[in-house]
Amino acid sequence: MPARRRLALGVWLLVIALCVAVIARTRLQTDMTAFLPRSASMAQQVLTEQVRNGVASRLILLGIEGAKPATLAALSKSLAARLRHDTAFADVANGDDASLAGAREFFWRNRYLLSPGVAADRFTVAGLHAALEGDLGLLGSDMGALIKDSLPHDPTGELLTLLRPLAGMKRPHNRDGVWLSPDENRALLLVHARAAGFDIDAQQAALALIDADFQASRQAVAGAAPARLVESGPGVFAVQTRATMKRDASRFSLLATAVAAGLLVYAYRSARVLLLGLLPVATGALAALAAVSLGFGFVHGITLGFGVTLIGESVDYAIYLFTQTARGDSAAATLARIWPTLRLGALTSIVGFSAMLFSGFVGFAQLGLFSIIGLIAAAAVTRFVLPSLVPAEFFAAGAGALAVPLLGVIRHRRWLRPAVAVLAMAGAMALAAHRGNFWDEDLTKLSPIPAAEQTLDRQLRHDLGVPDLRYFVVFRNADEQQALAESEAVSAILEPLVARHALGGFDVPSRLLPSDQTQRQRQAALPDADTLRARFDQALAGLPFRPDTFAPFFADVAAAKHAPLLTRADLPPALRLQLDSLLFKRNNAWNVVVPLRDVTDPGRVDAAVIASGQPDVAFVDLDRESDRLLHTYQHEATMLASIGSIAIVILLLFGLRSPRRVAAVVAPLAAAVIVTAALLTLGGGKLSIFMVVGFLLIVAVGSNYCLFFERQYGESETQSRSVASIVLANLCTVSAYGLMSLSGIPVLHDIGMTVAIGTFLSLFFAAAVSTRGLANHPAAAESIRHPAESP
Repeated sequence: MPARRRLALGVWLLVIALCVAVIARTRLQTDMTAFLPRSASMAQQVLTEQVRNGVASRLILLGIEGAKPATLAALSKSLAARLRHDTAFADVANGDDASLAGAREFFWRNRYLLSPGVAADRFTVAGLHAALEGDLGLLGSDMGALIKDSLPHDPTGELLTLLRPLAGMKRPHNRDGVWLSPDENRALLLVHARAAGFDIDAQQAALALIDADFQASRQAVAGAAPARLVESGPGVFAVQTRATMKRDASRFSLLATAVAAGLLVYAYRSARVLLLGLLPVATGALAALAAVSLGFGFVHGITLGFGVTLIGESVDYAIYLFTQTARGDSAAATLARIWPTLRLGALTSIVGFSAMLFSGFVGFAQLGLFSIIGLIAAAAVTRFVLPSLVPAEFFAAGAGALAVPLLGVIRHRRWLRPAVAVLAMAGAMALAAHRGNFWDEDLTKLSPIPAAEQTLDRQLRHDLGVPDLRYFVVFRNADEQQALAESEAVSAILEPLVARHALGGFDVPSRLLPSDQTQRQRQAALPDADTLRARFDQALAGLPFRPDTFAPFFADVAAAKHAPLLTRADLPPALRLQLDSLLFKRNNAWNVVVPLRDVTDPGRVDAAVIASGQPDVAFVDLDRESDRLLHTYQHEATMLASIGSIAIVILLLFGLRSPRRVAAVVAPLAAAVIVTAALLTLGGGKLSIFMVVGFLLIVAVGSNYCLFFERQYGESETQSRSVASIVLANLCTVSAYGLMSLSGIPVLHDIGMTVAIGTFLSLFFAAAVSTRGLANHPAAAESIRHPAESP
């Protein structure tokens, strides 16, 4: 082996080793903030934070069905008891006493620091007398039993004040001390996992614990054998979606690999060469991962998945080299002949993807860098490494027959060119006549969650009374205590809106943890023991209460007046989890998210927030922000695709040095993209954001076809093998993406469908409109009619 080849192999192995070393320390991230614009609004950041780490993202909704109501109740109690002993869960609620015990005890013990009703006038003689008169009225009402027990400790009704915001919330149907659906055919449980919603591994482990505990409960409860457990919630969907994507990707990858391997083995008749063909794409993936890791400090999971798809065209490089190597020729000689075309094809893809580097989304910029480095590395391996590894006597013995169908297209291209032009014009007219927006803005169609699972989720949420959290008030502050104080000010803005029925309720962090200043003010409002007793004796005048009944009240007030201030650590796990979702630190600032329930007049709420005069407080409609973010994606994708296309044309002008030759390359590509888009939008269909990736791949892969057809050939056998290589590459691409289009996962289906149609049309159109090569060769007709037989 020449020294130059040995040097190339040595450098290649060294690069592989360095890439592996970098990748070993690479941090894989799934945080969707990478796919927010760099200048994302606070509302968009809130949207991502709720998906990423909000209470709703940790929620697991459980239903037990298939048994009698009494059995379901017993199963619910048994399962809840087991889950409460698992540290993976912060809170387990099923309607029994234990469900609210921690929160109830916390509110009761700290009611004088938590209650917004604690003020100096509350503990004057008049204030205490009014409170006692109110208690007297409540004792004669339906709440008499509850008031009778708490009255000696809480005559001013601080606990009722704390619970009043919850009064309007829908509560599940209760039987035998647990929650059941209204028809009593399903027991209901509400579980909060400790793990963040985006931590799919932890969510999967939590679901496994739930399933194991349910099986144990079913064995322990008599008559529970027929019962079954149903689960829903963001974590459940994430685990199911990942499993479905893995299953589909594995299944279709295996099928595509089997089809491609069969085609390549038929063409190559060599297992060694088949394996060598994987080196460019494998090297490209490793180099790309290392580059993204070094450039950004982490690699996003979406970058890894989509990036490998985007550099999939690098598999074709080896196909072109191996298939175009004729009997008696060397791989090095073949590469010297095809390298200018292969290089220009790779450069068009690289230039096209380079537009993504300027994206305002970090995730898109990562995809651009991944694709560029991956293609550069794959092309370099094809150029400098593969020729020295290919067996000396190798030639693709079975490739000739693959060229026959496309050679027939070339033979009749004079009659096919007008048909291609008509198809392109028809496609353009269909797109121009398309009604409404080209983009599919229905986010539910982008969801990989099956309709049956979505229906179950709606049923469980309705029966459990879980609110649809669409509206929020958000703000941020540099200091935690100031954020809590601002939360108290926001509460004062929203309370009148609840009274006017513009919204049903809201949750502020200061309700769980008041600011230190507010807690001190409430302690200061509590009179000392002697003053309180003297005022209370006067307040009892004319009321039928015995003074000694309220000794616990005096003791509780005295204890609260000198109690240490509450901190985050004092909250029970369930309330701490809720607080962490309402008040959290990100980027050196404390962010406050106030969920609004049952909003009936969002316009009035928005106007009230604006009228408050607090510029950093914003009203957020998550549906509107989701649509706005989707529109941003669509606009950016369209802009980047346009910039990339212009850059490709400019590159081709430099590379081919002829506008006519550039037109010969661009025309079939443009026709393929137009006709593909028209087919996808046929009958009022719309394009998804995922299809943009597909269009990028059509241009990346199809440009290679068009460049090879544009190249001037020498011998007819050379052209026959060139056509065979293009057909073989296209068959592998179309079969792989065609199988992917059968997936029920929107991202896989949309990319697969787009690329399968577009790359096939690119090949057909490139052959049909080509003006150079085979038809101009003296032996062309004979080569078409009688392709060389493989020995």
